[in-house]
This record gives sequence, structure tokens and C-alpha cells, in this order.
Amino acid sequence: MPRPFGSVLVAMATPMTADGSLDVDGGVRLAEHLVDAGCDGLVLHGTTGESPTTTPREKDVLLRAVLEAVGERAHVLSGAGSNDTAASVEAARAAQDSGAHGLLVVTPYYSKPPQAGLLAHFRAVAGSTDLPVMVYDIPGRTGVPVGVDTLRALAEHPRVVAVKDSRNDLFAASQVMATTDLAWYSGEDALNLAHLAAGAAGVVSVVGHAAAGAYRTMVDAVDAGDLPTARAVHTRLLPVVDAIMNRTQGAASASAVAQLLGATSHRTVRLPLVALDDDEHELLRAALTEAGLL
Repeated sequence: MPRPFGSVLVAMATPMTADGSLDVDGGVRLAEHLVDAGCDGLVLHGTTGESPTTTPREKDVLLRAVLEAVGERAHVLSGAGSNDTAASVEAARAAQDSGAHGLLVVTPYYSKPPQAGLLAHFRAVAGSTDLPVMVYDIPGRTGVPVGVDTLRALAEHPRVVAVKDSRNDLFAASQVMATTDLAWYSGEDALNLAHLAAGAAGVVSVVGHAAAGAYRTMVDAVDAGDLPTARAVHTRLLPVVDAIMNRTQGAASASAVAQLLGATSHRTVRLPLVALDDDEHELLRAALTEAGLL
């Protein structure tokens, strides 16, 4: 199957200092930790990376630092999506200038465009650089799903090569995988095993901050036809997925995980997000410890 961006990607948090400033050194440490742990791809400046509250300058600085640190060992994608097509094109070109290996382009949010608008938006961004594009479908945040026919049309674009699926519609995913060459990536940790079993190329994971090595085992087991091993990993990680994804906002949980693992110094996030309080932090620590990840 095509794996243009690897198979175990982490939607990386953007580390902050105690006062909320960008922590570039922390970003480098986190990227190195994740690649050492088993991931072969990093997605910067997505939802988990707090893209709405980081500046273009901050995105450029962190992207360049991470590329220098791990760019020869992992695929490094940069988020370039917004609800403004012109701004998305500008962000895509900036990411190419910074050396990104690919782009994550989310469905335009808030505006709720029709499918024709989505198609035109993705084509405009994909046509603005030479970088391969991963379409990010997350209607729970954007209000609009990317339709199956729209994805089939996008698959004809030479630079649209992958989809991050946070739509949680396994049947629609199978329809697209069966009729296009798009590489499919699970964007919902609770459904990673289901997507892989249906033929997905890999995962773009938030829980991977704690479990990149475990997801590497899961992907390799599915590739080898060893479903019992993959299912055992899935079962072991259920409390961790719940702790990171369901108890509070994912970006805040990911930042806390990075701190617990010693990859970063703080769990700070920017408003309107708030960091985990001490009780939430201890519950997260307990879940990671129980799963043998801490």
C-alpha cells in the first residue's frame, strides 16, 4: 500500500514555556523522543499543535528546528489549513520554503462550504506548492465532512496523496480506499485498529505521544497478518486512549504527556485552552503507569 508519509505519525504538541512562549528546545526534545520511540512521521501545527494560536513566525521557527533535528529520520508535515483559502495558500508556501516534507490541510472550518467549495479549496492549496498533501477530514471541528465523491475527485490531483480521517465513518473510508490510490491514515486513536484492519496505511496519533512504540507494534502486526498481537496492543491502550482523548482537550493532554515523559518542561497551553489541573494530571499519570508507558 502507498505510505507517502510513513505509517506511525504523531500529531505533535507545540511545547510552551511557563509563560506561554514557544519552547523551541522543548519542541526539538519532543520530536527526538517521538522518533526514538518508534514514529516515522511528525505532523506539526495541526489541532494538537495549537495552530489557531501560534503565529506564522513561530510555526516557521519550530518547523525548521524539528527538520534539522529529525528530518533525516522522519517525515515532517506542517499544517497549512484554515477557513481562508488565500491564507492557506500562503501558509503552504511558507511551509515549503521552510523545508517541510508535506502539508496537512484541514477542511475549512466555520464557513461550512459546499462540496464544490471544498474541492476548489483543496485544489488551490495543493496547486500552490510542490509538496504532497494530506487532506484532514474532521467534521466534528469543521462542521462539514469531505464527501466520498469529493475525495475521489481530489485523488486525481497529483499532489493530493493521503487523507487523515477523523470523520469516524469506517464504511466511507472503505469506499474511498477501494476506489482510489489515496493513502488512508486513521486520525482517531479509538479506531486505529479498525482502520488498519480495513487497509489504512497508518495512523496520525495524539496518543502516540505516549504510545508511538506500541502503535509501531500494532502496525507491524497488522502488516504481518497477526491480528491477535494487534488486538492485544489495542486492548492494552484502551485506558490510555480514554485518559488522553476523552477526559479533556487532546492538545492539553498531549502537552501533559510530553511533560510526564520528561520530553518537555511544562504542560502549558494557550487560551482558550487550559492546562490539566493537578487532579487531571494524576489521573493521566496513573493511566500511563498502568499501561506500562511511564
